Amino acid sequence: MAAGSPLGQVPDVVRPVHAVMFDMDGTLVQTRYASWEIFEGVNRRFGLGVDTPEAYYELFRSNVFGEIEKRCTDAEQYRAVKTDFLAALRSGYHPVMIPGMLHVVRRLASVATLALLSSNALPVMRRILVDNDLAFCFAHVFGGDTVPDKRTAIRQFLADTGSGFGRRCSADYDEAMVPVEVAAEGTVLVTDTAGDVREAVEEGIRAVGVAWGMHSVDQLLDAGAEFVALWPQEVGSYLLQGIDAAPRGACELPPRTGEATALCAGTCGGSCDGRCGGTCSGACTSCPAGSARPGPEPADRAARRLLAAQGLLAAATAAPPPPGPSPDPSPSSSLSPAARRTPARGRSGADRTVEELTAAVARICR
Repeated sequence: MAAGSPLGQVPDVVRPVHAVMFDMDGTLVQTRYASWEIFEGVNRRFGLGVDTPEAYYELFRSNVFGEIEKRCTDAEQYRAVKTDFLAALRSGYHPVMIPGMLHVVRRLASVATLALLSSNALPVMRRILVDNDLAFCFAHVFGGDTVPDKRTAIRQFLADTGSGFGRRCSADYDEAMVPVEVAAEGTVLVTDTAGDVREAVEEGIRAVGVAWGMHSVDQLLDAGAEFVALWPQEVGSYLLQGIDAAPRGACELPPRTGEATALCAGTCGGSCDGRCGGTCSGACTSCPAGSARPGPEPADRAARRLLAAQGLLAAATAAPPPPGPSPDPSPSSSLSPAARRTPARGRSGADRTVEELTAAVARICR
């Protein structure tokens, strides 16, 4: 690590990364208040004495379930507390993604084997990954209901002879890839808690911290993190130094909803939504076959497009200006130059209106 750096600057020697293990809560998703709201009810029902959010966050300095067990009267109560906590998480825990981490995961999945670790239950992990279209970026998932702690998950991952095969954001494992033996020095845990950092280092793998979760930069560095990312994009930049890891194939992010791939002039059977999913008819016979129709547009974008359409249609159907010098063309400036040209002599007003409407719709459909 570079000397004198309070934030864990990039070291001079770059070590290759073959596998990345992500902590989920606080690293991929925003969890502080979402998980405290769940635990607060458990704490109250069992009288564990963890009565403030700050006291709850302190549990993550070590293994959270280990710390909870210390506050239970006996093993039977601990089993009841853990069962109750996991059940509450399954039903009521709905955190949102950390902005930027979706692209980081897809970028890393392009070149490395990814695993997900969490004290949470597997059904919760599945829901979060599926809802964010990340399920098939991860080759392995370890939940709190399947392994007792993250040490065990790390050991299982390193011992698995199949851990060299990754997933490239599709359901199948990358069997065509020549697997790289997953060794401890090429495996990195990305996490927001000091306890996870210590466990990773003690198990012989590397640890990278993130500054937006449970623990501070100093706490993560003191625990043994080799680097602490201040922004999500730094995670990918640090781990993939010198590697061209632009997401490709299934790992590419989908295009923005409403982004056109073909100009749909004429009739599209009511299905042209900026993209022709192979269902257009009439003049849209050139639409690309097999492309999927997009999902519903976000409301704000749909509203803007509707307002634009109303303005264009109003301009196209407006009465022609009186003879004389042309006024300022700004009322129809949103039309194409072709639509603003004076129609040829002898053509009817209806013909002109149809042509102008077609031009207006074509601009919206692009």
